[in-house]
Amino acid sequence: MTSIASLKQGQQGIIQEFEDDIMPIKLMELGCLPGNAVQLVQVAPLGDPLYINVNGSHIAIRRSIANRIPLALLDDTPIP
Repeated sequence: MTSIASLKQGQQGIIQEFEDDIMPIKLMELGCLPGNAVQLVQVAPLGDPLYINVNGSHIAIRRSIANRIPLALLDDTPIP
C-alpha cells in the first residue's frame, strides 16, 4: 500500500479506507473519500504542498496529510 505523498507526477490511485480523524472535513467535502480516484498534478518547488486532482477538483494538500492517505495505485493513464 502506498500514499498520495509517494505518487510521482501524473500517477494516480484509488483512495483506500482511512481513519476518520486523520482527514480534515474540508478535504472530505472536496472529494478525498475512499473509492475516489486521485492524481498527482504537481509538487511545489520545496516539496510541500502537493497539487492533486480528485474527481475533477484540483486541490492543494500538505505532504503530512498526504502521507496518511492510503492508495491503491493505478496505471499512468489520465483521469477522465
